[in-house]
Amino acid sequence: MTTASIQVRGIRKSFKDLEVLRGVDFDVASGSIFALLGSNGAGKTTLVRILSTLLKADAGTASVQGFDVASAPNDVRESISLTGQFAAVDEVLTGRENLVLIAKLRHLKNPGAIADDMLARFSLTDAGGRKAGEYSGGMRRRLDIAMSLVGNPPIIFLDEPTTGLDPQSRIEVWDTVRQLAKGGTTVLLTTQYLDEAEQLADRIAILHKGTIIQNGTLDELKRLLPAATVEYVEKQPTLEEVFLALVGETGETDSASAASTEGSAS
Repeated sequence: MTTASIQVRGIRKSFKDLEVLRGVDFDVASGSIFALLGSNGAGKTTLVRILSTLLKADAGTASVQGFDVASAPNDVRESISLTGQFAAVDEVLTGRENLVLIAKLRHLKNPGAIADDMLARFSLTDAGGRKAGEYSGGMRRRLDIAMSLVGNPPIIFLDEPTTGLDPQSRIEVWDTVRQLAKGGTTVLLTTQYLDEAEQLADRIAILHKGTIIQNGTLDELKRLLPAATVEYVEKQPTLEEVFLALVGETGETDSASAASTEGSAS
């Protein structure tokens, strides 16, 4: 039986007269990608803040890596990493300097070696010496996730990680999330994008008006609707498919482009 890294039971939270969470229950299996899907205002970020000990629930219980978020917050914080909706990188520092800084703040040995390892892991080695402010949106988000993973926490919370990203950058982040799960990291992902949950998640929980209205695999959720009928129609490409075909999904990297530009300028 798969062990649950995150367990949530009856979590409730209100802000004055506004009831944001109204009894939320779910488990997240270790090493899996769990998507919390919901529209703006559904309570996704509030729930993540409770699980990461940044906010106290009004009622209910939650445990992360076996530690109760209310009674053992320090143990929870040592077990998790949180990446918010916007990349929290220092744009004045280089990518490598950002990673070295986090390693030093975590009091880890050999921060330079850790930084180099994370740059390689997230395909940012060539861009490591450039200021983070010069990175594309996808590169900045990958650096942000890399910074979150310094110290190898077993659980990572990704709160709407592709907000504001272009199609290519979204795919880069998706690939990064898949690699995290393959490496054994448990990922709790909040999103309002249906395709993101469909592409990434092992299980999907739909949060609506403060409660989980459905929770299951993609196949299980699809079976909630009537069986599909077979029709022969001409399939038209989506705008995203057209865009990616034109620009080349696996074209040259941002760092290679920058190097080429610099070479031409010199």
